[in-house]
Amino acid sequence: MSPISAQQISAVLLDVEGTTTPIDFVYKTLFPYALSNAEQFLKQHESESDVRADLEALHKEHIANVRQGVNPPPFSSDSPNAEIESAVGYMKWLTARDSKLSPFKSLQGRIWQEGYRSGRLRADVFEDVPRALKRWKEQGKEICIFSSGSILAQKLLFAHTVSGDLTAHISGYFDTTTGSKTNASSYQKIASALQGKPVEMVFISDVTSELDAAKAAGFETLLCVRSGNRPQRVSGHQVIHSFDEVFAFPGFDFLPKAKG
Repeated sequence: MSPISAQQISAVLLDVEGTTTPIDFVYKTLFPYALSNAEQFLKQHESESDVRADLEALHKEHIANVRQGVNPPPFSSDSPNAEIESAVGYMKWLTARDSKLSPFKSLQGRIWQEGYRSGRLRADVFEDVPRALKRWKEQGKEICIFSSGSILAQKLLFAHTVSGDLTAHISGYFDTTTGSKTNASSYQKIASALQGKPVEMVFISDVTSELDAAKAAGFETLLCVRSGNRPQRVSGHQVIHSFDEVFAFPGFDFLPKAKG
């Protein structure tokens, strides 16, 4: 098979958790922060239109969960205090299940926004990430993010990293409003939004099921194996352990050419 060169790849699409950012930062810092500050945040902002929309959408998801028979905690809107208490309890339940529900992820992002702005939160990224983003942009690559975290949460994370503001390197953000990360149609939508051919794009993630979906959409794929990541089943996706391995210099060939 002929290799695909760095010059032929026009866009790099990146997962966040386990790929650019340690899983521990997400589960041991971000998620607990959102839960511990949810009640105070909702008391201060529950009347704002964007937050109201999230709460109403969250309640609809709760109703759907009840109908599905998965037994979420009770949700009452009888009073503002009851609604807030119910929303926080439901958020705890969703966090324990690592839910990707869009209104839930949106509320998390809004809570993190206050944490980043106050300086109480600083995002952790792997040490190879800043130099890779800089290198890829200098090589003319379009760099985008596709994460289950909301677009707001993504922008906040990369704007407030321990290595500084990295958003100048990133030109696009996609979340679950685009679709599931394990559905090929999501990657087709992203390719269309970027006005490029999927075969000229590479998706890097630590989850094989996401890479399978991207591959089905025509993307090139790389499985990112980092310390602390969850083990993945054996797959045909090429493995990297650092972004330093990707487009290390102009003309560097590493990707197997897609069949067909």
